[in-house]
Order: sequence, then C-alpha cells, then structure tokens
Amino acid sequence: MDAITTLLFIPRTIGNDMIRPSIGLLLLSLLCCAEKGSADEPRQNRYNVLFIAVDDLRPELGCYGVGAAQSPRIDRFAESAVLFERHYVQVATCGASRYALLTGRSPANSGVTRNNNALYGLATEQQPGAQSLPELFRRSGYQTVCIGKISHTPDGRVFEYNGKGDGRPELPHAWEELATPFGPWKRGWGTFFAYADGKHREDGGGHAQLMEFVVKKDDDLPDGMMASEAITHLQQLAQRDEPFFMGLGFFKPHLPFVAPLQDWLAVEDAQITLPPQGKIDSPHWHGSGEFFRYKNPFGPRPLDADAQLQARRGYYACVRYVDRQIGRVLDALEELELTDDTIVVVWGDHGWHLGEQQIWGKHSPFERATHSPLLIRVPGVSKPGLKTAALAETIDLYPTLVELCQPKFQQTRWPLDGKSLAPVLTGEQEQVREAAVSFWGGAVSVRTPTHRLIVSGKNVELYDHSEEPDAMQNVAAEAPELVKRLRQYVPGAARR
Repeated sequence: MDAITTLLFIPRTIGNDMIRPSIGLLLLSLLCCAEKGSADEPRQNRYNVLFIAVDDLRPELGCYGVGAAQSPRIDRFAESAVLFERHYVQVATCGASRYALLTGRSPANSGVTRNNNALYGLATEQQPGAQSLPELFRRSGYQTVCIGKISHTPDGRVFEYNGKGDGRPELPHAWEELATPFGPWKRGWGTFFAYADGKHREDGGGHAQLMEFVVKKDDDLPDGMMASEAITHLQQLAQRDEPFFMGLGFFKPHLPFVAPLQDWLAVEDAQITLPPQGKIDSPHWHGSGEFFRYKNPFGPRPLDADAQLQARRGYYACVRYVDRQIGRVLDALEELELTDDTIVVVWGDHGWHLGEQQIWGKHSPFERATHSPLLIRVPGVSKPGLKTAALAETIDLYPTLVELCQPKFQQTRWPLDGKSLAPVLTGEQEQVREAAVSFWGGAVSVRTPTHRLIVSGKNVELYDHSEEPDAMQNVAAEAPELVKRLRQYVPGAARR
C-alpha cells in the first residue's frame, strides 16, 4: 500500500473520539512529511494559532452584508478566510460560551448553561488530559500567550468585579504568559469596564455612562493597548523556533459603549434601518437589565426610534474601533512574515439584541443572542473568500484546530463534543451538521437552516427564520410534525 493510501485509512484520536482526517488535510500531511525527509512520521505542531475573540460581537459587519457597519479590516480579512454565515454559540453569555469553547464540551454534558464562573471549577492540579484548548497546545510545545478576555475574566486571572479574588490563572496550566496591559485602570475588570483616564464602572466613583466618546488615540483605551501589546509579542514570537498560540480577546463592543471620538464622528450620521418593532410574546423575553443599569440618556422604555438609532450608533462606533485594532494586529502578522504559518480565527463569543423584540443585550435563546461571527483562515488549506451557509457551533473550533495543527499532545480530560469544520474549510463538504444547538438556563434551542425550535419544560416555541431573522410568531401549533422532527436534536430529558 503506498503512502497516500495508507494515510487515508489511519483514524486520528482526539480525547475519546475517533476522527478520520479529510483527504485534503491528509495530502497536506504527506507533503509536510516529505519536507522533513520522512514519510513515516507526520509533521506535528503544523501551524501557529492567532485566536481573536470579540465580546458581544454580532454579525454586524460589512462582510456579513450590513451596509451601515464600518468594518473594513475584518472585511478585508474575510477575503482571505472562510466566513461562516450560520455560526451559533453554545450559550448566550460570556463565561458559559467561553467555557464550551475552551473545554470543547456541550452544555448537554457539562451542565454549564449560564454560569459565567464555571471555569473557576477546573482542577488546579494538572490532569492526564488537557482541561482546555490552550493547555493542550502548551503541552505540545507551543508558546501560549493570553492578552485580554479569552476565558471569562478580562486578563485570565480569577478576580471578581470588585477586585476580590486570589488571582490564580482561570485556566490552569494553559498560558506561558498572561500579558494583558492594565494602564491607568490598574486591574483587569477596570480595563473591561473602562472610561477615559483610568475611570471605570467598578472604581466606586459612580461612573455608569452608557456611552462615552472622548479620547483621541486608540491606545488611550484598553483595546488599543491590547493590540499594541499583541504586536510586541508577535515581534518576539517571530524570533523563536517554537510555534505559538496567542489568545487575543478584545472587549468592545461590550457595554459601556466607549471608543475614540473619531469612531463616533464616523457613525453619528449613519443611515440605519431599525428592525420591526414590538415585544416578543415569550417567557424568554427579558427587561435588558444589563443595558438599563447604565445612565441612559434616551428616556423611558421602550426606546423610541431616535433613541434606538443613537444606541445602535454607539454600538457601531465600538465595532469600528475594535475592527481597526484587529487590522493593526493582522498587518503586523503580515509584516513579520508569519501569515503563511499561522491560522487566524476571528470569533464572537455570542450575539446581542439591538432592540429586536424589545431586547437590548444577550441572555436569550433567540437568533440575535446566539448568532455570532466566525471567520477562519488556514494557509494553503481554506478557500479564500468562501462564504459558507454550513451550520457551525462554537464547540466545533476545538477539534478543528486539533485536526489542522496536529499538536503533539492530543489527550483531553473530556471527550470533545464538536465536529471538525476542516472539510468545510477545504470545500470538500458543504456541511458537517444538520442543526446547531444552543442553551440558555433551562431552555434548549435548535437552529436549522430555516427554523428555530426552543424547548423549555412544557413550553415549546417554533420560529420560521426562512424570511425573517427576528421572527416574532410562534408557529409550533401549526407545524407539529416539524416540531417532532427537530426535537430529535434536543438532548436528554428536555426532548420529551
């Protein structure tokens, strides 16, 4: 049997799961072996990884067809990457979404359906298998660097909003460096809730403005500082022989809406079309407590049309700001000649309602809260500029990166629940899953290309998204057969 035929029949083990590599990736493995002069041992640690996470980023980007958004740098990146039009997170809240990403576990198995602090419960002693994605890469010889919010806390250390905590790493044994710069804000949560000049929401000064656009320079705010820190680290990593895994987690457009003045001036007259008005009739509607805890300049609820436009412009200003920071880092990657050796992922940790269904925020099982951007570029493998309608879940990223990078150490503490997206990236398959499943508290949400089923106890909701992303009408009673079919994707007792 020749070398290519042999490779086609070798399954690969990830955790307790067996995964058969795609043909394109196996051929790439063969070429890598040839480069080393041996066809018997596959080349390992194949790529660097730059993983960029953006908090509260919904697909409000030019490359997703939103004309009012100003995101030229991500749009440019999309031309060289694969853009997933239907990526859905496991949970529509920061910590639980990132728990699923980092552990590779579905909430159906982990039970983490809303707990922001779930990662605090990881074992502090190193386990036989890696407890998190960056730990697995570190144990494979990668230099691992965390800048910003990759896990729940904004700097990877366990501290509460008020600063109390022991400061231990939130992800045990994962990062060589926790390199988030604090600047005048002095600590992690200060940078996360930052206003200009070192002020922040949790400093006891009563700072709670919903929006602030006063600074002139990008590095006058934390996201700019983190982009600069990432560039400095890339310059250092480029001089090393070991591969690297950099987690770079930007804060904006998370509340409060704070960005440089230039970004507000660029969007203050933006033409924005508001979504259909009205409050959805569902037990999962909520009163947007996170949004309305800030000093709101817009008047009483529900917000009128002018107030909604201003709030949306504040969000767009923050998107414009973070887009520029991502562009700065990607430019540095290219200037350092690292592009051909580095997988780049841009991921939103969940979506965000911008007034749709009279919700401002996340924390729902609906479309706007669970749908977020996902773009992946794999040098020599992914199809540049491909926009795929393949359904994808956040937990799919872990097995995808393992299959693509082939890190030396591949034992995981728990089986990985996701499916590798590699066949979609290469164009070999149009999809790897028929439905995407999300969770919020006691609700399970099943998204297909056309519908969303939400099951919570005896409550059943079905929304037709084939024409309207913000469908308001529950059509479950009108489509019992479809409800029955989609229930097969609901795990465990919730299926009944």
